[in-house]
Amino acid sequence: MLNQNQKIKKLIKLNDELENYFKNTIIPQLFVDRNLILRKFTPPAMKQFSLKADDIGKNIDDIKDNFRFPTIVENIEQVINENEILEKEIQTTDRRWYQMNIIPYVIAKTKKTNGVIITFVEITARIKDLVNQEMLIADHETLLDTISHDIKGPLTSLLLTVNQVKKVSTDKSRPFLTFFGILENSIKKMQVIITELTDAGKLKHKYQAEEELLDLENILEDVRLTLAGTIMESGAIIESNIKVSQILYSRRKLRSIIYNLVNNAIKFHTPNLVPKILISSKKEKGHIVITVKDNGIGIAETQHKDVFSKYSRVGDNVEGSGIGLYLVNEIVTNSGGKIVLKSELGKGSEFQVYLQAK
Repeated sequence: MLNQNQKIKKLIKLNDELENYFKNTIIPQLFVDRNLILRKFTPPAMKQFSLKADDIGKNIDDIKDNFRFPTIVENIEQVINENEILEKEIQTTDRRWYQMNIIPYVIAKTKKTNGVIITFVEITARIKDLVNQEMLIADHETLLDTISHDIKGPLTSLLLTVNQVKKVSTDKSRPFLTFFGILENSIKKMQVIITELTDAGKLKHKYQAEEELLDLENILEDVRLTLAGTIMESGAIIESNIKVSQILYSRRKLRSIIYNLVNNAIKFHTPNLVPKILISSKKEKGHIVITVKDNGIGIAETQHKDVFSKYSRVGDNVEGSGIGLYLVNEIVTNSGGKIVLKSELGKGSEFQVYLQAK
């Protein structure tokens, strides 16, 4: 009897310690059983996800909208079935970013997964820094491409002109030839400096970005926030039909693809017509296909290949560097994918991005 009482006291103590942990932890945590019933959550989870005490006992599918994360049920089921930890970055309803870990809860005796523990660690500041860094890198690469194109070209032409003048000139005096020698050497040195600058800069910044499991809808929301001013000014209507949300890809690269396609769709809209953009995704023969369709000015069939060339411009009265689609094509093709354009002049454009499903 004494042993039984000791066991009860020990159990009560452990339970008190566990309750104390739940009340004082700063980490949002959820405890979901194998039937997808929410069994417990910490106070920070209540605050971040607008949970209430009577949500305990509900199926997670009934409250999944609180998490602004459409595949949470699928992810929980995946962890229960595969008994492996799943890590993802998600965005909550108050637009904060979290590192989400779904950890299987395994019963020691049966070694079966009886549910999951879901933890959330805030990474909002890191994501914002990453977005700013990505924008700086993109601007830097644009600057390097501009320097390479707008300065190296004229310098080459200048050097050819100097050589031609030297050849046709009747003045073969030593001072004249010395002057042209100095001029030629100066131009060549400038060419070398520009080449070193652009090559070193590209080597430094065009790093191999790490792939991670991303949620396409979170990337779309990120792009919407970045383009908020442009969207508001143009009155653009952006809709989505996402059938495949999870993509294993580089965050920086996927964001750049979506950003440039959506930005172009708004930029090249038909005058006096509200821009309408539909973003969709699907799976097709080993690829995830992301489509961005608009009702803009469209592109003549004769220009379909040219739009992916560096510094190509579809419209003369639109601001921009003309390298957005070039960068998108470079990113997609370098990762083993492809981009398909369907468009007619005056009838809008549809860009289909094929990324390898992994």
